[in-house]
Amino acid sequence: MFYAIFRLITIFLVAGIAGVIGRSLLGEIAGWVIGLAILGYSLLSSFINQSRLDVFVKGAGISSLSGFGSPWSETFFRLQRIITGLRKDIEQVERQHERFIEAFQASPNGIVMLDDQDQIEWCNAIAEQFLGLQFKRDALQRIHYIVRKPEFMEYITSRQYDEPLVLEKMGSNSSLILRLQAFPFSENRRLLLVQDITDLSKAEAMRRDFVANVSHEMRTPLTVMMGFLETVQTLDLPPEQKTQYIEMMMDQGRRMKNLVDDLLTLANLEANTQPAPSNRISMSYLISLIKNDAYALSQGRHTLNFDVKTACDLLGEERELLSAFINLLSNAIRYTPEVGSINVSWSINPAGEGEFSVTDTGPGISSEHIPRLTERFYRIDRSRSRETGGTGLGLAIVKHVASRHQATLLIESTPGKGSTFTLRFPPERIS
Repeated sequence: MFYAIFRLITIFLVAGIAGVIGRSLLGEIAGWVIGLAILGYSLLSSFINQSRLDVFVKGAGISSLSGFGSPWSETFFRLQRIITGLRKDIEQVERQHERFIEAFQASPNGIVMLDDQDQIEWCNAIAEQFLGLQFKRDALQRIHYIVRKPEFMEYITSRQYDEPLVLEKMGSNSSLILRLQAFPFSENRRLLLVQDITDLSKAEAMRRDFVANVSHEMRTPLTVMMGFLETVQTLDLPPEQKTQYIEMMMDQGRRMKNLVDDLLTLANLEANTQPAPSNRISMSYLISLIKNDAYALSQGRHTLNFDVKTACDLLGEERELLSAFINLLSNAIRYTPEVGSINVSWSINPAGEGEFSVTDTGPGISSEHIPRLTERFYRIDRSRSRETGGTGLGLAIVKHVASRHQATLLIESTPGKGSTFTLRFPPERIS
């Protein structure tokens, strides 16, 4: 305000001095004309420049400043430089902000920013999926009004964030397990990180089940052996009975050895995720090996047929393939009643794929059990499995061998009629 009054006084003063000089040199009328002209020009210049400055400040369509009159031109030039620099700074900040937003959006974890009132200031797309949020709809809404879990509300309002919170049955299909943790930052705001731990929780549950199953499978034969040993040690038994007990203990010992062997085989397969090597394996030789094992396991109780329909061989790892084939055949022998038949075949289908099949006339398998047969220790009838001497790991081993050889395990079964297990190998594994 002071500057405006000072400039106005200066304009009148300059106009008056010019008028006096003009009147003394050119006459009274000319002096007045010169004074009024200078005064008008100054006032008009001030009005125009002030108007342009107001329009520019309000952002009404003028992209650059240019002053009307020399004093104003210099002033506007300096002001223009300052404004241009500020605009560049703002654009840089905006670009950085956009990059931060893009980085947060690319995060595999959910991110939610809360203010001091637990209101949603911002969230990324993953957080929307995990927590059922819609940022455009839920902005500045208190988050516990939307995520209606009592434990979540207690966690957010407690202001105690040393430990994370686990929420189950989350997501659009209520199938996710989420781990949340809040981190305070400036002005009592919080950053809420949300992580999907569904797969991790399932893996941990599988680990616990695996340990429990192994412990159970080992405990049973050990208990039996300890009982027999105590009996032999404390009682004066006839030699025939002692021999019988020793044979029973040997059976239990073999059972534990088979379990340990299968566990080691499965562990090695699971640790090695690379494709199997492409060593040429003679199928006639492998089938001759499994034939000997089959006759020894069956002991004449079954009709065994081996049909090699092609001279083609396999490319793979001999030890792993032999383990898979023996597991399929031994399962068929164990679960097929006496006088039943088992057929083993090796052939090439019309698509050029190799097929190793084992077909039995056993009790068959209900359709609800088939998808779970390759799970470790999964048994349809636990008591019957123990009677047959199975470890519960055979088909899990077959599955991993198939994966290493890019093969597919196919299971077809009809309750009361029998089952067919087929390992189908791709053409590039056929030689």
